[in-house]
Amino acid sequence: MENFLLYLFMCIMLIILPGPDTAIVTKNTLLISKKAGLQTMAGTLCALMIHTSAAVLGLSAIIVKSAVAFSIIKYIGAIYLLYLGVKTLIAMTKRKPQLVDAASHKNDSKSSFTQGFLTNLLNPKVAVFFLTFLPQFLATNSDPLLPFFIMGITYTALTAAWFVGYIYLLHQIRAFMNKPSTQKVMEGVTGAVLILFGVKLALEKAN
Repeated sequence: MENFLLYLFMCIMLIILPGPDTAIVTKNTLLISKKAGLQTMAGTLCALMIHTSAAVLGLSAIIVKSAVAFSIIKYIGAIYLLYLGVKTLIAMTKRKPQLVDAASHKNDSKSSFTQGFLTNLLNPKVAVFFLTFLPQFLATNSDPLLPFFIMGITYTALTAAWFVGYIYLLHQIRAFMNKPSTQKVMEGVTGAVLILFGVKLALEKAN
């Protein structure tokens, strides 16, 4: 592969841009616990490894080139984000005026991994990213198998490093975020953001 340092820089710039993954991690870290945030991150990383494997095996190319496959995954992902957004807004309206206890969110914590996993896996834009971004750093006439795998692992590792730091930062301000009034605002904002991401994904075109 070529220009690996440039690849690292571009990956970092792309990773820190807010997206559905960041919204889910933020919601689960602040509204549930640091552990839930890390579980969400683990789900995201597992999905990224699947996307990497799909790119290596050429499956992502099928999704990118097939309008039907792209649309099916796109709409399933959009519906899932809308579901999470609406669910968060409903939780906001039902919240009682008391401090949040992580133990009271035990069931929510169990679903954090799934939320992170499905949010990333059902986003066809990730598949498009892997098939359009990675080849730019591939040496001419080289076998893409190993370079794609290395680049995918690198992107996943950088994502993990970013989210670990981000989650621990959120955890430090969680005492303030646990105030009932702040919790309601956070749930309202994250719910609305997830719905917007869902609508945006539904309107995304295959090209």
